[in-house]
Amino acid sequence: MTVAADQLVERIWERDPTVWTGQDEANWLGWLDEPLRELDLSGLPVGEYASAVVLGMGGSSLAPEVFRRSFGAGNVHVIDTTHPAAIRTLQSGIDPGDTFFVASSKSGTTLETRSQLEHFWQLAGREPERFAVVTDPGSELETLARERGFRAVFHGEPTIGGRYSALSAFGMVAAALCGASPERLRERAREMADACRAPDSPGAELGLRFGNGWREGRDKICIDETPGGFGLWAEQLVAESTGKQGKGLVPAPGELPEGPDRQHGEVRVGADPYDLGAELYRWEFAVAVAGSIMEINPFDQPDVQAAKDRTNEILAAGGEPDVQPHGSIDELVAGAREGDYICIQAFVDPSEESIRVLDRLIKRIRAQTGLVTTHGFGPRYLHSTGQLHKGGPPIGNFIQVVDDTGDEIPIPGKDFGFGKLIHAQAAGDFALLEERRRPIVRVRLEDLY
Repeated sequence: MTVAADQLVERIWERDPTVWTGQDEANWLGWLDEPLRELDLSGLPVGEYASAVVLGMGGSSLAPEVFRRSFGAGNVHVIDTTHPAAIRTLQSGIDPGDTFFVASSKSGTTLETRSQLEHFWQLAGREPERFAVVTDPGSELETLARERGFRAVFHGEPTIGGRYSALSAFGMVAAALCGASPERLRERAREMADACRAPDSPGAELGLRFGNGWREGRDKICIDETPGGFGLWAEQLVAESTGKQGKGLVPAPGELPEGPDRQHGEVRVGADPYDLGAELYRWEFAVAVAGSIMEINPFDQPDVQAAKDRTNEILAAGGEPDVQPHGSIDELVAGAREGDYICIQAFVDPSEESIRVLDRLIKRIRAQTGLVTTHGFGPRYLHSTGQLHKGGPPIGNFIQVVDDTGDEIPIPGKDFGFGKLIHAQAAGDFALLEERRRPIVRVRLEDLY
């Protein structure tokens, strides 16, 4: 590493905000010390119930999903969709009377999570002993949990943003439910934190590669596929942290790294799933370093709220959201330029059948264009890569996919149900991308068979 790189590492550990933009970055560096922070999970009933369900979005669901897959916890479910069919599928696979539910939201106001919580609270017989929350201190969700007498409230660290929270209670509660040892994961993270203080910091090395590659036009990070789906978590970290001010690194899990606009996103997770503790920290540090090179604030998300606001506007207007087909995939693909990427945004039931249909579309577009092709399920991606789509460089070409949501499932306390909610989210994001002059079309899943 060069002297400048050494100084960069020192300044990050000194909490110097001028490493980035000199704004409020110092207020969001709690993740640096998170592996050292005391974590009390004593109220968690590990193994007491036949199954567990984590309700969350984005930073509250992606690390739990990676832990669930990595530790093979078939009795743990992570739901981060508002699609009625997915909710019904989950219900059919659990006994609500023998299931522990964890609602996870940093702000405590996340619409999807609060809606899911109210639904399962009614379904499970309003039994507070089988519910817990993970949230920041003093949030509305904590107040609700205290009022209802939930079994436990686990606090996040307010100086950590959602996408940097995997090693805090937002990830560790789920890891414990999956049968993993949070202490072992955090011990591996502590080892990596120590290594990231050194002149040959593994996190800085990766971040310098990302940032310098971006300067050279290699702005697509082709993330290694792993059995535990590490890329699901990493794509939010990369996209939401760097995709702003017309700049951005485009995470592309599973894409081949060969190409003039691509670079390798190496994942060092082997047969031991506890490798995740170190690798989560290494990538967190790397993206902070890349943000410095890109001269952006990697800890804010200025364009995420816009999608939430537009959803609320559509719901408040009444009527059914407009999710009719619009435009042609062939025309969109024909208009894509060298260095662009194609993104499939699927507001559909994330079933195995849907995944097969979408995989065929992805393979066809990759073969036809040679461009990086990414995909995400809505509304999850709104809390993950959505910041990049709107605030990043204008190189994205978007294909929104919708489906028939089936019979409606009411949301307790709301005048709309889950089907209307997911369609409002699709319609809202479509409108925002059009306003930002991003090429976008909408198709029905049924027409892709």
